[in-house]
Amino acid sequence: MKLSSLLAGSALLASCAEQQAPQQALAPPTLPVQALHTGTATTYQDYPASIEGVVNVEIRPQVAGVLDRILVDEGAAVRKGQPLFKINDAPFREQLNNAVAAQQAAAGAVTSAQVEVDRYAPLVQNKVVSEVQLKTAQAALTVAQANLQRAKAAVGSARINLGYTTITAPVSGYLGRLQTKQGSLVGPTDAQALTQLSDVHEVHTYFALGEDDFITFRNQYAGRTLQEKLTHLPPVALVLSDQSTYPTRGKVDVVAGQFDRTTGSVTLRATFANADGLLRSGNTGTIRLALPHPNVLLVPAAATIEMQDKVFVYAVGDSNRVRRRAITIQGKNGSNYLVSEGVKNGDRIVLQGVDHLQEGQIIQPTAPAPASVSLTTGKVAATSTL
Repeated sequence: MKLSSLLAGSALLASCAEQQAPQQALAPPTLPVQALHTGTATTYQDYPASIEGVVNVEIRPQVAGVLDRILVDEGAAVRKGQPLFKINDAPFREQLNNAVAAQQAAAGAVTSAQVEVDRYAPLVQNKVVSEVQLKTAQAALTVAQANLQRAKAAVGSARINLGYTTITAPVSGYLGRLQTKQGSLVGPTDAQALTQLSDVHEVHTYFALGEDDFITFRNQYAGRTLQEKLTHLPPVALVLSDQSTYPTRGKVDVVAGQFDRTTGSVTLRATFANADGLLRSGNTGTIRLALPHPNVLLVPAAATIEMQDKVFVYAVGDSNRVRRRAITIQGKNGSNYLVSEGVKNGDRIVLQGVDHLQEGQIIQPTAPAPASVSLTTGKVAATSTL
């Protein structure tokens, strides 16, 4: 009888356990839920950029000669018109002296020819000599005058060449490396320039947009023409190679006239003030272009699930029953998606634990933890796909 009582008690306990197990399995999970709200968000597309001064010129000699003196140092800041190099000018001074002497001789020949014309004119009038002699004298005067003009031109050319022996800065800016040493023979046909000079009080940064990005760029801003759209474009940031942001904002002011057939991209130019000379020609960086997105929702990536190349969220409906919804993503910053379709303002979504949910499942919603990502709109950063 004792054995029978023990068996009956065990069977009763097992029956109770079997009845409680389904009840525990059917208990709805408690998950954080929050409502979505529409607004305007801004993403930042990053594009590699190259930096150049507004003027980059090669400094080359315009006459051949021996480089006597170098009047500046590498990397120096120079002013427009400041002497940079001096070529030995002795041969050019002699050329000028010869040209001046030839001009004086030509001027004397003109005077002599004019005397002959003046002498023959009254004689011809009085019919003392023939008119042919007067015409011959006049022709000689014309030749002498032409020779004088040629001599004056030679003097001017000699003066110009003498001036070229002093090489001056065509613009204000910073010098590059000095490629030629003092005492070298230099000339206009040299393969290598003496140095380079960059005017960097402003710098131009060049970056490229692919066709898809360029279409988005065109559609994003107001204006009928590209020039009108550029006026509505907000200032752009320049991120330097050390990931610091250049303190001055720039303005996109030029769009190239055609796409590059090789790369399938179009080049844009942004101009930055560079009063302190922090940027130099040859620098590289990243242009950060702001793109506003009106009427979008920010959804944490943790609240989504990807299936069959689509991204879904679980929206909480009546009776706290969840429904899976596909969403359309406009951008991403690594932690939030910018969503334009699939959910709307006021919809409630499950923030965590979506991997274990099933379509139509009932949950117990709770408020998200204070450290959770807010679903209000704001500015987020997004990198370009280029």
